[in-house]
Amino acid sequence: TEQRRPTMRGFKIAHGTLGQQLRAARKHLRRLMHKRRRIPARVQIRDLSERTVVKLATERKHLTDIIKMLAYQAESDLFNLLRSHYPRAEQEGRTLLHELFAAAGDIHLTQEELQITLAPLSSPHRTRAAQALCELLNETATAFPGTRLRLRFAVRSPPLIGLAFPGTPAHRSATNAAPAS
Repeated sequence: TEQRRPTMRGFKIAHGTLGQQLRAARKHLRRLMHKRRRIPARVQIRDLSERTVVKLATERKHLTDIIKMLAYQAESDLFNLLRSHYPRAEQEGRTLLHELFAAAGDIHLTQEELQITLAPLSSPHRTRAAQALCELLNETATAFPGTRLRLRFAVRSPPLIGLAFPGTPAHRSATNAAPAS
């Protein structure tokens, strides 16, 4: 029965090379851990490579900072205009403006105007707030820089189609007249 029952000695003989490899791997790991402990937690940028660090010229950095400040100030002014038209302006006002800045739209050029019509936003109350903001901007009669074209902003109304409101009679007749595919 002793021959059938494996012993630790027999196991070590059978798997001796694996044990040696495991001991060598553990020793290597201890060396690496010791080496890692000697590396500083923070490294200076100049120590990372031999190449010189590219630093923006002071004037260029100032100009970049000024442009960022102007953009933030313009966003803040739009936010202040939006407050009276959007009840959740304090919580979501800047998010609404960012959605408005990224909205798809159409640009139409006439003799006197540059018309920008934006697509409806993610919800009707946001679209209404954006429409109110566009009306306030239109009252300023701002000209497009370098031209005499007046900027005209608008937001397309979302289609009034749903289970509760199936659309206008004209829309329903156009939908019914469309050929079935």
